[in-house]
Amino acid sequence: MEYAVLGGGALGLMAAYRLTQAGHSVMVFEREGMAGGLASGFQVGDTWLEKFYHHIFRSDKTAIQVIEELGLGDRLEWQHPRTVSLVGGQNHQLDDPISLLKFTPLSLYERLRVGATLAFLKVANPAWLEGKTADPWLRSWMGQRPYQMIFETLFVGKFGKLYDQIALPWFWARIHDRTAQLGYVRGGFQLVYERLVERITQGDGKLLLNTSVEEVVQNGEGWTVKTNQGSWDFDRVISTLPTRLSCKLIPSLPEDYRQKYDWGQAYGAHCLILALDRKLTDSYWINLCDKGYPFTGIFEHTNFRDPAEYGGHHLVYLGNYRPMDDAIFKKEKEELIKEFTPAIQKLAPDFQADWIQESWAFSAPYAQPIVTTEYREHIPTLQPPLPNLWIANMFQIYPHDRGQNYSLELADKLVKQIL
Repeated sequence: MEYAVLGGGALGLMAAYRLTQAGHSVMVFEREGMAGGLASGFQVGDTWLEKFYHHIFRSDKTAIQVIEELGLGDRLEWQHPRTVSLVGGQNHQLDDPISLLKFTPLSLYERLRVGATLAFLKVANPAWLEGKTADPWLRSWMGQRPYQMIFETLFVGKFGKLYDQIALPWFWARIHDRTAQLGYVRGGFQLVYERLVERITQGDGKLLLNTSVEEVVQNGEGWTVKTNQGSWDFDRVISTLPTRLSCKLIPSLPEDYRQKYDWGQAYGAHCLILALDRKLTDSYWINLCDKGYPFTGIFEHTNFRDPAEYGGHHLVYLGNYRPMDDAIFKKEKEELIKEFTPAIQKLAPDFQADWIQESWAFSAPYAQPIVTTEYREHIPTLQPPLPNLWIANMFQIYPHDRGQNYSLELADKLVKQIL
């Protein structure tokens, strides 16, 4: 069979790899100039750095297995970097049960109540939580003050005015799937995706970069994929693009399918990355529980990795999730640096703009689905009601949050179903 795979992110590349392993011919179409999708990187010196901060958890069994299968297991390194929450202008370590018990902004009773709630979510079946929204449930179980102090601002920072509509199973996954130990591929996760491309091309596969899909048209029992670089005919098509985008590109999808699955909202992701000549903070991950910051979180990558890997630069991500028409996606990085500097100085009073040696800004659409209580009803099956067509994307990893592990896992599930 000849397959087209639309999208060269983790899911698309993994599906293509498995298909070539099974002896099929595959062509992957990727609009960007590099494979990897939301997990792709860029070079800082001789090392890859992700455009959007990334790590994996001990619970990410599929990602670990794939990294080892690709011969990169010796590069997978585990650490327990410091994660803190900014509460009342002070950073408090809050990344495991012991640090929660020491979290002095809450009373001992409140700490125990929060701990009991999180422990329940750690072991709960997500089916028990269906139909519930996270905001009122957490207020009730944790208590009003603890919820407002630790979580409410994080919800607002991530989802804006939609913060109180988020389904509880989404929050369950944030607690259930995460571990204090974090893993990273020395040299960057881009090595994983470059290795997947290498394996695909060693088989009967090819990757077309800088190639935007414009339309996918039925051609008898097969399909024609039209792009900005030309058109190709295939026996089968797999779209790993967002469902809404797939509906735009595939005009023959039935109207009842569109009404049910061309649905919902997603926010775009934006990261401003600063390369500094010195350390900014002593933490890898700072949850901004205080209000008034123009970014959702601050992540100092080189408190997780050695700055020597990046030519001595200290690398800081300032991350945001915003509606895709938000002004942040049109601003130049210099404007953002100026806008963000007062907020950075609240966290690190000595910070000056001349600490910045280099900077980069990256954005991506459809990065964070808005997971409401109706979300589950609108998850499409992997095979739409058209022959030789499959649609698979992170909309279908519910209730788990987006991430490399679940994209790779879904690719394996998809290809097993196809074959």
